[in-house]
Amino acid sequence: MSLRQFEYALAVAEQGSVTAAAELLHVAQPSVSQQIRGLERELGVELFARTPTGLVPTVVGRAFLREAEAAVGAARRARATARAGAEELVGELAVAVQMGFGTRQLPGALAALRRRFPRVEVSVVEEPSSAELERMCRRGVLDLALMAACERSPADAHHLGDEEFVVVLGAGHRQLAADRVALRELAGEPWVRFDRDSALDGVLLEVLRDVEPAPTTAARASQTATAVRWAAHGLGATLVPASAVPHGHEHLVRPVFPVVSQPVIAVLRPGAGPAETALLDLLRAETWSEPVVER
Repeated sequence: MSLRQFEYALAVAEQGSVTAAAELLHVAQPSVSQQIRGLERELGVELFARTPTGLVPTVVGRAFLREAEAAVGAARRARATARAGAEELVGELAVAVQMGFGTRQLPGALAALRRRFPRVEVSVVEEPSSAELERMCRRGVLDLALMAACERSPADAHHLGDEEFVVVLGAGHRQLAADRVALRELAGEPWVRFDRDSALDGVLLEVLRDVEPAPTTAARASQTATAVRWAAHGLGATLVPASAVPHGHEHLVRPVFPVVSQPVIAVLRPGAGPAETALLDLLRAETWSEPVVER
Protein backbone atom coordinates (compact mmCIF):
# COMPACT_ATOMS: atom_id res chain seq x y z
CA MET A 1 0.00 0.00 0.00
CA SER A 2 1.10 3.56 -0.67
CA LEU A 3 0.07 7.05 0.35
CA ARG A 4 -0.91 7.66 -3.25
CA GLN A 5 -3.43 4.84 -3.04
CA PHE A 6 -4.76 6.30 0.20
CA GLU A 7 -5.15 9.72 -1.44
CA TYR A 8 -6.93 8.21 -4.43
CA ALA A 9 -9.33 6.27 -2.21
CA LEU A 10 -10.11 9.39 -0.17
CA ALA A 11 -10.76 11.37 -3.36
CA VAL A 12 -13.13 8.69 -4.70
CA ALA A 13 -15.02 8.66 -1.39
CA GLU A 14 -15.30 12.46 -1.43
CA GLN A 15 -16.38 12.74 -5.06
CA GLY A 16 -18.44 9.57 -5.40
CA SER A 17 -16.92 8.58 -8.73
CA VAL A 18 -13.59 7.68 -10.28
CA THR A 19 -14.03 10.30 -13.02
CA ALA A 20 -14.61 13.16 -10.57
CA ALA A 21 -11.76 11.95 -8.36
CA ALA A 22 -9.38 11.92 -11.33
CA GLU A 23 -10.37 15.50 -12.20
CA LEU A 24 -9.81 16.57 -8.60
CA LEU A 25 -6.37 14.93 -8.54
CA HIS A 26 -5.45 16.08 -12.08
CA VAL A 27 -4.62 12.55 -13.19
CA ALA A 28 -5.99 10.17 -15.82
CA GLN A 29 -9.11 8.20 -14.90
CA PRO A 30 -7.52 4.76 -15.65
CA SER A 31 -4.77 5.54 -13.15
CA VAL A 32 -7.30 6.07 -10.35
CA SER A 33 -9.25 2.91 -11.29
CA GLN A 34 -6.07 0.87 -11.37
CA GLN A 35 -4.90 2.12 -7.96
CA ILE A 36 -8.28 1.42 -6.33
CA ARG A 37 -8.49 -2.09 -7.82
CA GLY A 38 -4.93 -2.81 -6.72
CA LEU A 39 -5.66 -1.58 -3.21
CA GLU A 40 -8.77 -3.75 -2.93
CA ARG A 41 -6.85 -6.81 -4.20
CA GLU A 42 -4.06 -6.23 -1.70
CA LEU A 43 -6.48 -5.79 1.18
CA GLY A 44 -8.77 -8.59 0.06
CA VAL A 45 -11.88 -6.50 0.65
CA GLU A 46 -14.26 -4.33 -1.33
CA LEU A 47 -13.81 -0.69 -0.31
CA PHE A 48 -16.60 0.74 -2.47
CA ALA A 49 -20.04 -0.46 -3.44
CA ARG A 50 -20.97 0.30 -7.05
CA THR A 51 -24.45 1.86 -6.99
CA PRO A 52 -26.56 3.59 -9.68
CA THR A 53 -25.71 6.95 -8.10
CA GLY A 54 -21.97 6.36 -7.79
CA LEU A 55 -19.36 4.73 -5.59
CA VAL A 56 -20.25 4.48 -1.90
CA PRO A 57 -17.81 3.26 0.78
CA THR A 58 -18.70 -0.09 2.29
CA VAL A 59 -18.67 -0.63 6.07
CA VAL A 60 -15.12 -1.95 5.81
CA GLY A 61 -14.29 0.87 3.42
CA ARG A 62 -15.42 3.53 5.87
CA ALA A 63 -13.22 2.03 8.59
CA PHE A 64 -10.26 1.91 6.20
CA LEU A 65 -10.82 5.49 5.02
CA ARG A 66 -10.73 6.83 8.58
CA GLU A 67 -7.26 5.40 9.03
CA ALA A 68 -6.19 6.47 5.53
CA GLU A 69 -7.23 10.04 6.32
CA ALA A 70 -5.10 10.01 9.47
CA ALA A 71 -2.11 8.56 7.57
CA VAL A 72 -2.33 11.11 4.75
CA GLY A 73 -2.67 13.98 7.23
CA ALA A 74 0.35 12.76 9.19
CA ALA A 75 2.42 12.48 6.00
CA ARG A 76 1.53 16.01 4.94
CA ARG A 77 2.46 17.39 8.34
CA ALA A 78 5.75 15.49 8.24
CA ARG A 79 6.63 16.98 4.85
CA ALA A 80 5.76 20.48 6.08
CA THR A 81 7.86 20.07 9.22
CA ALA A 82 10.83 18.80 7.23
CA ARG A 83 10.70 21.78 4.91
CA ALA A 84 10.24 24.33 7.68
CA GLY A 85 13.89 24.38 8.71
CA ALA A 86 15.29 24.95 5.25
CA GLU A 87 12.71 27.12 3.52
CA GLU A 88 9.45 28.94 3.97
CA LEU A 89 6.87 26.82 5.80
CA VAL A 90 4.61 24.93 3.38
CA GLY A 91 1.81 22.52 4.21
CA GLU A 92 -1.71 22.07 5.46
CA LEU A 93 -3.27 22.78 8.83
CA ALA A 94 -6.43 20.95 9.90
CA VAL A 95 -8.51 22.88 12.45
CA ALA A 96 -11.84 21.90 13.98
CA VAL A 97 -14.03 24.28 15.96
CA GLN A 98 -16.92 23.39 18.19
CA MET A 99 -19.92 25.15 16.71
CA GLY A 100 -20.54 28.59 18.17
CA PHE A 101 -17.21 29.03 19.98
CA GLY A 102 -14.50 31.48 18.91
CA THR A 103 -16.65 32.89 16.12
CA ARG A 104 -15.15 36.36 16.43
CA GLN A 105 -11.64 35.37 17.46
CA LEU A 106 -10.74 32.69 14.92
CA PRO A 107 -10.94 34.80 11.70
CA GLY A 108 -8.47 37.38 13.03
CA ALA A 109 -6.06 34.71 14.20
CA LEU A 110 -6.22 32.90 10.85
CA ALA A 111 -5.65 36.14 8.93
CA ALA A 112 -2.56 36.87 11.02
CA LEU A 113 -1.34 33.29 10.52
CA ARG A 114 -1.69 33.64 6.76
CA ARG A 115 0.37 36.83 6.77
CA ARG A 116 3.10 35.01 8.68
CA PHE A 117 2.94 31.75 6.69
CA PRO A 118 1.35 32.59 3.31
CA ARG A 119 2.02 29.12 1.89
CA VAL A 120 0.29 27.25 4.69
CA GLU A 121 -3.22 26.15 3.71
CA VAL A 122 -5.74 25.98 6.56
CA SER A 123 -8.90 23.88 6.46
CA VAL A 124 -11.49 24.62 9.15
CA VAL A 125 -14.39 22.33 10.06
CA GLU A 126 -17.19 23.48 12.36
CA GLU A 127 -18.35 20.47 14.37
CA PRO A 128 -21.50 20.61 16.54
CA SER A 129 -20.95 17.31 18.34
CA SER A 130 -18.57 17.18 21.31
CA ALA A 131 -18.24 13.40 20.93
CA GLU A 132 -17.26 13.65 17.27
CA LEU A 133 -14.76 16.41 17.98
CA GLU A 134 -13.11 14.29 20.67
CA ARG A 135 -13.04 11.32 18.28
CA MET A 136 -11.29 13.42 15.63
CA CYS A 137 -8.69 14.47 18.20
CA ARG A 138 -8.06 10.84 19.21
CA ARG A 139 -7.66 9.80 15.57
CA GLY A 140 -4.92 12.37 15.09
CA VAL A 141 -6.49 14.02 12.05
CA LEU A 142 -6.53 17.48 13.66
CA ASP A 143 -3.69 19.90 14.24
CA LEU A 144 -5.75 22.14 16.52
CA ALA A 145 -9.20 21.86 18.06
CA LEU A 146 -11.07 24.81 19.56
CA MET A 147 -13.81 23.77 21.96
CA ALA A 148 -15.58 24.28 25.25
CA ALA A 149 -13.92 22.65 28.24
CA CYS A 150 -15.62 19.53 29.58
CA GLU A 151 -14.96 16.69 32.02
CA ARG A 152 -12.97 14.81 29.35
CA SER A 153 -10.78 17.77 28.32
CA PRO A 154 -7.10 16.79 28.00
CA ALA A 155 -4.83 17.78 30.86
CA ASP A 156 -2.57 19.70 28.47
CA ALA A 157 -5.39 21.80 26.98
CA HIS A 158 -4.75 25.54 26.70
CA HIS A 159 -7.35 27.84 28.30
CA LEU A 160 -7.97 30.83 26.02
CA GLY A 161 -10.81 32.62 27.79
CA ASP A 162 -14.51 32.27 28.43
CA GLU A 163 -17.66 32.50 26.35
CA GLU A 164 -20.69 34.03 28.04
CA PHE A 165 -24.01 32.79 26.71
CA VAL A 166 -26.79 35.22 25.85
CA VAL A 167 -30.45 34.85 25.02
CA VAL A 168 -31.80 36.13 21.69
CA LEU A 169 -35.41 37.29 21.71
CA GLY A 170 -37.87 38.36 19.05
CA ALA A 171 -38.44 42.03 18.31
CA GLY A 172 -40.91 43.50 20.81
CA HIS A 173 -40.40 40.76 23.40
CA ARG A 174 -41.26 42.01 26.89
CA GLN A 175 -37.92 40.89 28.36
CA LEU A 176 -35.94 43.20 26.05
CA ALA A 177 -36.72 45.94 28.58
CA ALA A 178 -34.43 44.18 31.09
CA ASP A 179 -30.65 44.59 31.19
CA ARG A 180 -30.25 40.93 32.15
CA VAL A 181 -32.97 38.32 31.69
CA ALA A 182 -33.78 35.96 34.56
CA LEU A 183 -34.23 32.45 33.19
CA ARG A 184 -37.31 31.91 35.33
CA GLU A 185 -38.96 34.74 33.39
CA LEU A 186 -38.70 32.59 30.24
CA ALA A 187 -40.68 29.68 31.69
CA GLY A 188 -43.04 28.30 29.10
CA GLU A 189 -41.31 30.08 26.22
CA PRO A 190 -40.81 28.18 22.96
CA TRP A 191 -37.12 27.68 22.12
CA VAL A 192 -35.09 27.42 18.96
CA ARG A 193 -32.73 24.57 19.80
CA PHE A 194 -29.79 22.83 18.14
CA ASP A 195 -29.04 19.29 16.95
CA ARG A 196 -29.59 16.80 19.76
CA ASP A 197 -25.95 15.71 20.05
CA SER A 198 -24.50 19.21 19.86
CA ALA A 199 -22.67 20.93 22.71
CA LEU A 200 -24.92 23.99 22.39
CA ASP A 201 -28.09 21.95 22.88
CA GLY A 202 -26.47 20.35 25.92
CA VAL A 203 -25.89 23.79 27.45
CA LEU A 204 -29.50 24.80 26.81
CA LEU A 205 -30.87 21.62 28.38
CA GLU A 206 -28.72 22.13 31.47
CA VAL A 207 -29.80 25.76 31.79
CA LEU A 208 -33.50 24.96 31.49
CA ARG A 209 -33.42 21.78 33.58
CA ASP A 210 -35.16 23.31 36.59
CA VAL A 211 -37.38 25.78 34.75
CA GLU A 212 -41.11 25.10 35.14
CA PRO A 213 -43.24 24.68 33.15
CA ALA A 214 -40.96 22.70 30.87
CA PRO A 215 -39.92 24.66 27.77
CA THR A 216 -41.23 23.65 24.37
CA THR A 217 -39.16 23.22 21.22
CA ALA A 218 -40.25 25.48 18.38
CA ALA A 219 -37.57 24.30 15.93
CA ARG A 220 -34.02 22.95 15.70
CA ALA A 221 -31.20 24.61 13.78
CA SER A 222 -27.79 23.32 12.71
CA GLN A 223 -26.05 26.73 12.73
CA THR A 224 -25.93 29.48 15.35
CA ALA A 225 -26.59 32.22 12.79
CA THR A 226 -29.76 30.43 11.66
CA ALA A 227 -30.98 30.01 15.24
CA VAL A 228 -30.41 33.73 15.94
CA ARG A 229 -32.30 34.78 12.82
CA TRP A 230 -35.24 32.50 13.61
CA ALA A 231 -35.36 33.83 17.16
CA ALA A 232 -35.27 37.40 15.85
CA HIS A 233 -38.34 36.65 13.74
CA GLY A 234 -40.26 35.52 16.82
CA LEU A 235 -40.13 31.75 16.35
CA GLY A 236 -38.78 31.30 19.88
CA ALA A 237 -35.91 32.29 22.16
CA THR A 238 -32.46 30.83 21.65
CA LEU A 239 -29.29 30.64 23.75
CA VAL A 240 -25.91 31.10 22.04
CA PRO A 241 -22.36 32.21 22.87
CA ALA A 242 -22.17 36.01 22.74
CA SER A 243 -19.49 35.96 20.04
CA ALA A 244 -21.72 33.90 17.74
CA VAL A 245 -24.40 36.60 17.38
CA PRO A 246 -24.35 37.92 13.78
CA HIS A 247 -23.95 41.64 13.21
CA GLY A 248 -27.25 43.49 13.19
CA HIS A 249 -28.93 41.43 15.90
CA GLU A 250 -27.21 42.91 18.95
CA HIS A 251 -30.32 44.86 19.98
CA LEU A 252 -32.21 41.56 20.47
CA VAL A 253 -29.57 40.05 22.76
CA ARG A 254 -29.55 40.02 26.55
CA PRO A 255 -27.25 38.30 29.09
CA VAL A 256 -29.02 35.88 31.39
CA PHE A 257 -29.28 35.29 35.11
CA PRO A 258 -28.03 33.01 36.54
CA VAL A 259 -24.97 33.62 34.39
CA VAL A 260 -24.17 30.97 31.77
CA SER A 261 -20.50 30.84 30.82
CA GLN A 262 -18.11 28.19 29.52
CA PRO A 263 -14.30 28.11 29.33
CA VAL A 264 -12.87 27.83 25.82
CA ILE A 265 -9.80 25.68 25.27
CA ALA A 266 -7.44 24.84 22.43
CA VAL A 267 -6.05 21.33 22.03
CA LEU A 268 -2.91 20.83 19.95
CA ARG A 269 -1.84 17.55 18.43
CA PRO A 270 1.19 15.89 20.06
CA GLY A 271 4.45 17.17 18.59
CA ALA A 272 2.80 20.30 17.19
CA GLY A 273 4.81 22.19 14.58
CA PRO A 274 5.50 25.91 14.14
CA ALA A 275 2.23 26.71 12.36
CA GLU A 276 0.04 25.11 15.03
CA THR A 277 2.03 26.78 17.80
CA ALA A 278 1.79 30.14 16.05
CA LEU A 279 -1.99 29.79 15.67
CA LEU A 280 -2.33 29.02 19.38
CA ASP A 281 -0.33 32.15 20.26
CA LEU A 282 -2.48 34.23 17.91
CA LEU A 283 -5.68 32.88 19.47
CA ARG A 284 -4.35 33.76 22.91
CA ALA A 285 -3.75 37.32 21.71
CA GLU A 286 -7.38 37.71 20.60
CA THR A 287 -9.91 39.31 22.96
CA TRP A 288 -11.73 36.76 25.10
CA SER A 289 -14.10 37.49 27.93
CA GLU A 290 -13.01 36.90 31.51
CA PRO A 291 -14.97 34.44 33.65
CA VAL A 292 -18.31 36.04 34.45
CA VAL A 293 -18.85 36.65 38.16
CA GLU A 294 -22.44 36.39 39.38
CA ARG A 295 -23.59 39.19 41.62
